[in-house]
Amino acid sequence: MAAKAGFAIVTPASKGLGFAFARHLLANTPLPVVATARTDCDAVKGRLLDRWDRSGSGDRDRDLEKRLTVLQVDVTDESTIKNMTSTIRDTLPDTPLRLALTVPGILNVEKSPAQIDAAAALDSFRVNSLGPMLLMKHLSAFLPAKSAAAFPEQEARDGQLGLPGHAIYAMMAARVGSISDNGFGGWYSYRASKAAVFQLAKTFDLFLRTRSKERALAVAMHPGTVQTDFTRDYQDGREMLTPDESAAKLLRVICGMGPGVNEGRGRCWDWKGEEVLP
Repeated sequence: MAAKAGFAIVTPASKGLGFAFARHLLANTPLPVVATARTDCDAVKGRLLDRWDRSGSGDRDRDLEKRLTVLQVDVTDESTIKNMTSTIRDTLPDTPLRLALTVPGILNVEKSPAQIDAAAALDSFRVNSLGPMLLMKHLSAFLPAKSAAAFPEQEARDGQLGLPGHAIYAMMAARVGSISDNGFGGWYSYRASKAAVFQLAKTFDLFLRTRSKERALAVAMHPGTVQTDFTRDYQDGREMLTPDESAAKLLRVICGMGPGVNEGRGRCWDWKGEEVLP
C-alpha cells in the first residue's frame, strides 16, 4: 500500500508568521493544511483564501479551499486542543501528521525586576511554554511510528517546497530565550518562557527517537526579527524580514533537515540555517 502524504498543521495561524506559514504550505505543497485561530475561524479562512491571485483557474481555488481547515484553538484552554484533535481524526482519518508548526507567543516587557507582574508573567508561561507543551501532548499521537512507511518525498522545484520522507514537529523558540546569547538582560518572563521551548524540543525529540526513530523529528525555530504587530516597538534598525520571507526561509531549513542524530534534530535553528545554542 502506498504511503499517505500526511497533513500539515499551523497553530495559531490567524496573523503574522503563522498566517504566512499556512499560506506558504497551501501554495507550495499538496498537503491538507489545518490552521487554528482563537476566534473567528471563518474569517481567518476567508483571509487565507483571499490572499491568492484570482487570475488562476477555478480548479485551483477549489483545491485550496478543500485542503484548508481552520479550527478554534486557545492554547491556554486544553479542552479546545482536545476538540481540535477529535475533529482531525474525524475529517482526516488514519492520516499521519507530516509537518507541525506550533508558534504561539505573547510578549510582556519588563526592563527591570521591579516591572515584573505576576499575572502577566504567568500569562507568558501559559502561552509560550505550557501552550506548546499541551499541543505536543495531543498532536504527538498523529506522528508516524517507527514501523510506518516513509512519506513520498516532494522535490524542491518549480517553487514547490521540498518535503522529506519523515515527519517534522517544529515549535517556535526565540533567540532571546537562549541563555548563552543573553547579552542585554531584561524581558524576564519572555526570555524564561521561551527558554523552555529549547528544552521541550530536545526532550520531545528524545522521545521520538525511540517511538518513531527516523520517521519523525522535533526541532525548535528562531524566525529572526519579523515585521509584525508583535515586534512593532522593537524594530530598531536591525535586519528585518517580512512574515512571508521568514516563513519561506524557515520551512526550507527545517524541511532540509535529516532524521539522523547528528543532522540537527532536537536543536534550535534560525532562518539562515544556523544553530541557536541554548
